Amino acid sequence: MRDSLKDRVRQKLQRQLAEDGPDPERDDTRGISVSDDLEALEMVPADDPLVEELAQRYLVF
Repeated sequence: MRDSLKDRVRQKLQRQLAEDGPDPERDDTRGISVSDDLEALEMVPADDPLVEELAQRYLVF
């Protein structure tokens, strides 16, 4: 069974957060942005245009 686009975007965002990790030396605006996008993704259905927008933003194919 293939993962849906929403599943692939979720996995990419979670991986991005895990790989970047927190940086105690400075504000992590990128991490906050990725977290916000992940939260928004969870609030929409799989066919919402936001899923496609996030897929394009994070280069998920």
